[in-house]
Amino acid sequence: MKFLPESIKSIKKRRLLSILLFMSIASILLLGYSFIENIIDLEIIVLFLFIIVIGQVLTLQYFFKNQIKNDYIVSSLNNQIEDLEQSINKANELADHKSIYLANMSYEIRTPLNTVLGMLKMLKQTELGDDQKAQVEIAEYSSRHLLQLVNMVTDNADVDSGNFKLNLLAMDLKSSLSYIFKVFEYQAWEKGLEFEYKFLFEEKNSKFSLLGDSVRIQQVIINLINNAIKFTNSGKISIIIDQTVGIDNDQIVTFYIKDTGVGMHVNEVKHFLNTSTALNPYVIKDYKGGGLGLSISRQLVSLMGGELKLESKENEGSTFYFSLQLKKTLNVKTEDEAFVPILQEKFSVLVAEDNRMNQKVIKFLLEKQGADCTLVKNGFEAVELYKILDFDMIFMDIYMPDMDGYQATKAIKDTEKYRVTNTPIIAVSASAFEEDIANAKRAGIDEFLAKPIELDKLKELLVKYADKKDASA
Repeated sequence: MKFLPESIKSIKKRRLLSILLFMSIASILLLGYSFIENIIDLEIIVLFLFIIVIGQVLTLQYFFKNQIKNDYIVSSLNNQIEDLEQSINKANELADHKSIYLANMSYEIRTPLNTVLGMLKMLKQTELGDDQKAQVEIAEYSSRHLLQLVNMVTDNADVDSGNFKLNLLAMDLKSSLSYIFKVFEYQAWEKGLEFEYKFLFEEKNSKFSLLGDSVRIQQVIINLINNAIKFTNSGKISIIIDQTVGIDNDQIVTFYIKDTGVGMHVNEVKHFLNTSTALNPYVIKDYKGGGLGLSISRQLVSLMGGELKLESKENEGSTFYFSLQLKKTLNVKTEDEAFVPILQEKFSVLVAEDNRMNQKVIKFLLEKQGADCTLVKNGFEAVELYKILDFDMIFMDIYMPDMDGYQATKAIKDTEKYRVTNTPIIAVSASAFEEDIANAKRAGIDEFLAKPIELDKLKELLVKYADKKDASA
């Protein structure tokens, strides 16, 4: 440390001062004894005393100057500490503003996007020609791609701040990744690039699911494919998911993302392999947003027990790859069955949603699963209708005019009727940050459903509370 030698010097100087003072006192006592015993003449004693006094004055002056200097250094350091604290506070305020802006941006995009995806689902249920089906499919994939970009930005921010953890669940990689690849296939075609993906696996392993964090794996894949398309002006993007290597109850899965883009110089590859930071600005100066997400992807792969690798040649392309060792699960996959609504018994749902398009979307999704749906446009109407009608579940939008979801939830839970029925209340919002979920929980809301609404999550909630209703009947 820089200030350690100065501290040692200060201690040594104080020790020297103590020794000098001790020697001065001893000399004075010795001279006093000599005067009493008449060993030394008075003139010589006075001369020695004068020399001692002068020496003490000079010594004290020297140490006094040093003390002033030390006080100045301490004062200067304190000022620097205060300046640093102010800088840290300003940086924290800036980070808070950035976080709020990101949350607002995510909410503003998710809300209309929920409507778009819902209306496209409804449109797919109607009679369409082949060309119309293709157009709807492209629109749906493009909307999904936009949703993935929003999720990537917010997820990357969570990883960068350390606010994340793995969620290990049974997953089917082919099923979960194929849809993402379809989205990027359209994006690559728009840029005039070929796009291909392959799943390699042994037939005996294809019947089993794997235990892993599907969301984080998708996040890494999205980051890497985004960059591959960004850095490739002509040629092809290739993705290979290799599941051919199994070790007892574990499966080694290797992911390859190849492109024929600008590639990297050997020094840039070494820089990537030897640091956790993103690419240098000069590497990506011609590509807006290029290189973003690489450091995030490295962190995620490392957290999942792997290591993100890179092979690249300048003007020929790059290959990013990583391997994960995932546990096999015992649940065996079954073939898809014909669609059957999950609710077979009468199940009445109250939906509080101020956006008309979102009302149509959630009504469509609920009724398709066999629920009876009643719509209101704000929290006040939800409370009043709840008092006079019986509902098995309430879907409550958080942000509504007149009375928001939190206020409406409190008002419903304060009624005598709720104390008897204990009707489950589900928060629905495009603002799905941890703080929103925590606020909903504190308000006494039972579950949180993010927009755009995931059908599997919706079905899971309907089954969960329908079963509870049957059990209490």
